[in-house]
Amino acid sequence: MHIGVVFPQTEFGNDPIAIRDYAQTVEGLGFSHVVAFDHVLGANPNRPGGWQGAYTHESAFHEPFVLFSYMAAVTQRLGFATGILILPQRETALVAKQVATLDVLSGGRLRLGVGLGWNEVEYVALNQDFHRRGRRIEEQVTLLRLLWTQPLVTFSGRWHTILDAGLNPLPMQRPIPIWFGGHADAVLRRVARMGDGWMPTRYRTAAEAQPVLEQLDRYLADAGRTRASLGLEPRLWYGDGQPDTWPAVIQDWQAAGATHLSMNTMGMGFNTPSAHLAALRTFAQAIGLA
Repeated sequence: MHIGVVFPQTEFGNDPIAIRDYAQTVEGLGFSHVVAFDHVLGANPNRPGGWQGAYTHESAFHEPFVLFSYMAAVTQRLGFATGILILPQRETALVAKQVATLDVLSGGRLRLGVGLGWNEVEYVALNQDFHRRGRRIEEQVTLLRLLWTQPLVTFSGRWHTILDAGLNPLPMQRPIPIWFGGHADAVLRRVARMGDGWMPTRYRTAAEAQPVLEQLDRYLADAGRTRASLGLEPRLWYGDGQPDTWPAVIQDWQAAGATHLSMNTMGMGFNTPSAHLAALRTFAQAIGLA
């Protein structure tokens, strides 16, 4: 199993030296990858008409492709995964170009986690349709894989038209793995039909996720696939359990088919970069990672 970390976006700050030290320390501790969230804009909760959401304009988010490019330049083996990129609010060909470039410059160390998002304010600001984002993402995934594997693409869909054009350079991974986030039934069906992996974040334990995993197995069978063809990356929260219980939780997830796992230190009261890193050192030592 690949054990990674969630970059504590909203709590880490903006010091580039601290971000460099984080990436290098995480790699040195033996973690396989870094997961980063994606939000382009944060809304003002006091805006006319009101607004509620998990994050506001006061929540800091580094753009994941730029963040990963910086981290890739100061590491050698560390992998990167968006967890998740809100794909339908972005232009598809531009995403394809950005991801392909990052894949080349990082030496093929990237997975693209995608999802629908929940913040309509972002969609409006980015000139995309919030209410048709589920339909759009499927066409986007199809087009991304074409752009990453063919030097020239001709494509005519509901939202995209490409007339005999292509990316240069193409990525090292052809295609780059696309994982889905989300938990709705429609997401599970999409994962079974189109996904290289699934990033469930709602379930704290493998036992809690078991009914959903069984449903996913049924959808995979309908698509002519098995779980062996699908990656699975649950998330652990640092405050769940203790160092002596973490190994058993990880073993349970591995037995349930998890191929990756990421540790999240956000929301635990750590108010400095060094505090987040100290927690990751404790976790790495507890599970025998280093």
